[in-house]
Amino acid sequence: MATSEIMIDNIRTRVTRWAFEIGEDTGQHIHEYDYVVVPMKDGQLKIVDEDGGVLISDLTEGKSYYRDKGANHNVINHNNFPFSFVEIEFK
Repeated sequence: MATSEIMIDNIRTRVTRWAFEIGEDTGQHIHEYDYVVVPMKDGQLKIVDEDGGVLISDLTEGKSYYRDKGANHNVINHNNFPFSFVEIEFK
């Protein structure tokens, strides 16, 4: 299982650093808040949605992306090396 470290958690924002060893995942989860992800290195994540659909996401170090709340998925490290990103949630 991927590890998470909450770096900031206040009334407006939660910032979490996620770290994955090879093949580790977050487990299926639903996002309660809109969020931004900032990859810490180049790599790929395998995203499995609630219906079992699979998407391979190519990420670039420092290139952020935004998602609306309600995303329901499992995020898996699809690399042959450890991977991490920072997730910023807007409460």
